[in-house]
Amino acid sequence: MRLLRSTDLALRVLMRLAVAGTSTPPTRQVAADMDVPYTHAAKVVAELQHLGLVDARRGRGGGLSLTEKGRTASVGAVVRTFEGDGDVVDCEGSSPCPLNSGCRLRGALRRAQEAFFAALDPLTVADIVADPTGPLLLGITRAP
Repeated sequence: MRLLRSTDLALRVLMRLAVAGTSTPPTRQVAADMDVPYTHAAKVVAELQHLGLVDARRGRGGGLSLTEKGRTASVGAVVRTFEGDGDVVDCEGSSPCPLNSGCRLRGALRRAQEAFFAALDPLTVADIVADPTGPLLLGITRAP
């Protein structure tokens, strides 16, 4: 299974903010730190804000900060939210699979997907920035 770019970026933004301390970097700075387009980062940050995981303030003295909910958020829940609840393969798409009525693969893939999410459920954002990850994240930030 491969994560969507937005899911990957959401996790990296949460991780970056988790080690930010009292600094509140603007979205543009976080995008530069992550080497992603600003517009893509802004969409992801807006969704994280909507979920209550990130606080975003505009203007002078503004920026991004991780909320307590964001710090304790389950990585599995974040991934589920960004990935959606769709199947790994699209058996019903524009060209429905001829095996659809009696296929055992679809169920096996669904169970594998759920096992993937379940493995991430106990991890929080705080857990995934513990040493040695936190200091590495601090090292990738660029000077404004």
